[in-house]
Amino acid sequence: MTTVLVVVAHPDDAEIAMGMRIHWYAQHGARIRVHCLTTGSEQSSAVRQQECLEAGRILGVDDYTFSSIPDTRFVDNRGRINADLFTVFRETRPDIVYTHYPRDQHLDHRITGDEATTVALREARDLTYFRSPYSLGFEPTQFFMGTEDLLSAKTRALKCYASQHQLDMDVFRKLTEVAHRQHLHHRIVERFPQEAGCAELFRTARRIEFAGNTPPVSRTPADQR
Repeated sequence: MTTVLVVVAHPDDAEIAMGMRIHWYAQHGARIRVHCLTTGSEQSSAVRQQECLEAGRILGVDDYTFSSIPDTRFVDNRGRINADLFTVFRETRPDIVYTHYPRDQHLDHRITGDEATTVALREARDLTYFRSPYSLGFEPTQFFMGTEDLLSAKTRALKCYASQHQLDMDVFRKLTEVAHRQHLHHRIVERFPQEAGCAELFRTARRIEFAGNTPPVSRTPADQR
């Protein structure tokens, strides 16, 4: 079984960036853990945790866990973040890790990406960055082309975050439908299957492949001479 760990700074970061991808992993039998470093202020923490758990149930997340880092105080708490992440990684033993692209306008995102990278390069096989609304200079190397069913699940998960009045979740749905067109030539897009009309964007930091797991290539008689 493949184990996927998603490390995010705030509630809703995972769903905005990769709700379709998470749901796809769940549909294909992966074990999924999302770890969120902060749940906001003390007054809103319980509400935001519950919103995460509801969104996670929709997407098929097995474990949605939390640290108690104060929101917007990540700079002062890097030691705690690092220690918490080492614990999370050693509990989870992930095959694949997703986290924020470290170049980001939001300082919490930036520190989360940096610290998760530091731990992942020691404790996990593959590391991939997702794009957030505040990523800087993000050039994707992976395009996860979703379906209407996956986008519907993502939309339902985003609607769980009713406390986030400052965010228009419908905007994130629309961005999912058009984001790939910023990076792919229209002639490529024209060749996509009809159902592939939405995308989530990722950048590979490290991917390890094993030759022994590669299916053998059929050889023709000419090859065998």
